[in-house]
Amino acid sequence: MTAALPARPAGAAVHFNRGNDAEPETLDPQRSSTLAEAHILRDLFEGLLIQDRAGELAPGAAESWAVSADALTYTFKLRHDGQWSNGDPVTAEDFVVALRRLVDPSIGAEYANVIYPVRNAEAISAGTKPPETLGIAAPDHHTLIITLETPTPYFLDLLAHQTTLPVHRASLAAHGAAFAAPGKLVSNGAYVLAENLPGSHIRLTKNIRFHDAASISIDVVDYILVKDLAAGVRRFRAGELDFLPDVPSDQIKALRLAYGEQLMIAPLQGTIYFGFDTTKPPYNDKRVRQALSIAIDRDVLADDIASGSIIAAARFVPPGTAGTATTTANPSWQALSIIEREDRAKALLAEAGFTASRPLSVELRYNASDNNKAMAVAVADMWKQVGVTTRFVATDSRTHFAYLRDKGDYDVARAGWIADYNDPQNFLFLLESGSGLNTTRWSFPPFDRLLQAARSERDADRRFMLLRQAEDMMLDEAPLTPIAHYTGRYLVSARLSGFIPNLRAANATRFLQLAR
Repeated sequence: MTAALPARPAGAAVHFNRGNDAEPETLDPQRSSTLAEAHILRDLFEGLLIQDRAGELAPGAAESWAVSADALTYTFKLRHDGQWSNGDPVTAEDFVVALRRLVDPSIGAEYANVIYPVRNAEAISAGTKPPETLGIAAPDHHTLIITLETPTPYFLDLLAHQTTLPVHRASLAAHGAAFAAPGKLVSNGAYVLAENLPGSHIRLTKNIRFHDAASISIDVVDYILVKDLAAGVRRFRAGELDFLPDVPSDQIKALRLAYGEQLMIAPLQGTIYFGFDTTKPPYNDKRVRQALSIAIDRDVLADDIASGSIIAAARFVPPGTAGTATTTANPSWQALSIIEREDRAKALLAEAGFTASRPLSVELRYNASDNNKAMAVAVADMWKQVGVTTRFVATDSRTHFAYLRDKGDYDVARAGWIADYNDPQNFLFLLESGSGLNTTRWSFPPFDRLLQAARSERDADRRFMLLRQAEDMMLDEAPLTPIAHYTGRYLVSARLSGFIPNLRAANATRFLQLAR
């Protein structure tokens, strides 16, 4: 049964009903880890830098910055008209507290790795140094100085990520972990939190104290949970949604005929993958992981199951990512026919002890949606061809990703990653030992050493070579198997303007306009 949509506020307010394909686990920036949360946090808060209407870096709470000659020290000057929604000034100290929280082990932030380039960040996260030793200082209210361990070419991109957003220090002190609840959350972005009704919607209203409030035309935005994409299409058709963040793959042709340019499909810098619990037999056996990987016909998934709306992937780092122009060849199995790959998969399974009389049975977990179900069923049929039986566990996105984050028991699980910054490291760090986002629990010291060497390598070409070697090593060990590279597939109301698809899916409501 479809839940009723929230009523649009009466009066002349411009009200935007914006679909969101998952329910946020948190609105605490430092504890955030999903794209569904990033969309909302991008409206509630403003970081030192932001992603503009085209998804490009632009000044945010910082109006300017300078980088030292050795590329190790960044000095930011904060704008003087920045205010929190309660009228308090936004200060450099607010960012100091936020970034220290991000690497404080007591917070348990999954994304602490994001600021590992900052001096002492990794040691603090490991518990060997106190948060106060982080390479960040506020010599005055409007100056923030960040010192890095080594030059990091993508560092500015990190400061537009949701986990580096500031926190209102007085609210954090008064409410602790509950500071992000409605009625308590004080934000510095274009909108403030008005309602958070789990299973229904999150309502944001315009922040009149935001420094650029005069240019914002949308007064109220409801982030409406869309669990069922087919139901979401029906709501869009009825005018109940102004924006749908994804559409059913099997409806793409019909939707293009019905809506023309209102259906937008554009590349995203991201990858859909299946991860294995590499600590659990038999998935701790590389041969089993390789067999399940090579038996998947990615072209069928992309072209037939997804109607050409995703791109078959043999590598984890998407093409077009910095440093991939000279990427080494795809894995050798990709050159084989599907029959040859099936034979190779059967041989690997037999070596691992699985035969027709003793078949492998796999539990495949995925976050429930029409598209994900279709893909899971198709993959199970492919695995059946090599003697593997599959059972499914489908839960809503919030439950699914919380289960993986909390180290729940699983065999194989669907996941996906959209880049936070344009660098191969942003994908490969997911597999690093000890990473809070390493749901595969894979630990492989040679891989870790390559990533660590890349962090300290100042020559760009040499650095990219180390990262390519790390990706090759990971693909051979197969703790995860890439399935496809994402595209954004949006239904955009003819009333909505200013929406520009971009590689990061960064489309803050402040840059959109909605006709009455």
